[in-house]
Amino acid sequence: MPSPRTWLLSLLPIGPVILVMLAADCSGGDNPANPAGTPAVVSPTPTPTLAPGETPSPGRQPAAVTLETFATGFKRPTFVTNAGDGSGRIFVVEKSGTIRLIQDGKAASTPFLDISDRVLSTGSEQGLLGLAFHPKFKDNGRFFVTYTARDAANTLAEYRVSAADPSRADPSTARILLAIPDKYPNHNGGMIAFGPGGYLYYGTGDGGGGGDPDGNGQDLNALLGKLLRLDVDSSQSPYGIPASNPLAARAGARPEVWAYGLRNPWRFSFDRQTNDLWVADVGQDLYEEIDFQPAASKGGENYGWNIVEGAHCYEPSSGCDQGGLVLPVLEYGHDAGECSVTGGYVYRGAAYPQLAGVYYFTDYCQGDLRALYRDGATLKSIVVGKTAGFISSFGEDEAGEIYLAGDQDGTIYHLKPAP
Repeated sequence: MPSPRTWLLSLLPIGPVILVMLAADCSGGDNPANPAGTPAVVSPTPTPTLAPGETPSPGRQPAAVTLETFATGFKRPTFVTNAGDGSGRIFVVEKSGTIRLIQDGKAASTPFLDISDRVLSTGSEQGLLGLAFHPKFKDNGRFFVTYTARDAANTLAEYRVSAADPSRADPSTARILLAIPDKYPNHNGGMIAFGPGGYLYYGTGDGGGGGDPDGNGQDLNALLGKLLRLDVDSSQSPYGIPASNPLAARAGARPEVWAYGLRNPWRFSFDRQTNDLWVADVGQDLYEEIDFQPAASKGGENYGWNIVEGAHCYEPSSGCDQGGLVLPVLEYGHDAGECSVTGGYVYRGAAYPQLAGVYYFTDYCQGDLRALYRDGATLKSIVVGKTAGFISSFGEDEAGEIYLAGDQDGTIYHLKPAP
């Protein structure tokens, strides 16, 4: 059955506090869930370098931060992003199926896109969940969304901006790239982002149901419970498979898979300076986790679900084989009311250099705003601020400034240093 906290997350998934820092290094051994034998890539848990040359010096903690109200009046926002087109516009995704614009600090009354007639958003974590603009959006007008379709399929679709009005998308240009059947209303993932090489990355949840009853996380022939990497510029339809994808030539595996063993990677982000990848994966009942993939990775990481939840055995509950798994660089429990991790970004804006090189995240229920940073040889996490709770997502503008979306109050906040 679904997680007992699903009633609270009737929007999506997300968790923070009491953090357990991990230094686990698991290597070798076979993955018992992989019918072909060893995992695609056997990788030790990576050691991140958050900000080469500019991380806080030993003993100096990241600056305290505060949240400034940036815009209000949104209805259950699920994501915030920019088009990278030099316009300075900010786009806010709403769960019901609309995308709205903020320009010059004001929210436009007319949606940029309204596909609410195609989106199932009445239950649990379903709805319009992700948005990514093509790196050449300024020239080609292409962008991509993820949503729960009326038939409950996890759907990836492409749209184009209106030729007559750059502040409106053209719904008639819809092109479905993927429609993944899903029989449960939770663990839909939905984050999409363009990464190195211009490929589109798509994080899918395990399909829901509690505990991954269908075994999707470890099934290399399933698209659920994965991080997918697609070539949306390929002449192949509906998308191409990058030749460097780790399973591209492997029989019995989906070639789209870039990494696997994920439960609900609700939000992930690329460090815009280093290209390192940070994945916040929502836990089952006991642990939330943040996973890391260095820019040099060739893909194929197995992040462990449902063999492990965080760094702890889940199936079986003890004595599980962790060989070949890439464990989290950080985990925390639910001891102080936490429920679901909301992953953020490494700050790379120019406005506040005192924030540079630090990864920010929070928990949907508990609300502490936390900074993950390197202090000498140690990766640390501390509380640097407070939210009102129920933060559904982080986002960036073109300049690298960080924003947060308040699910319940419909407010978009700007992250700034505390006075």
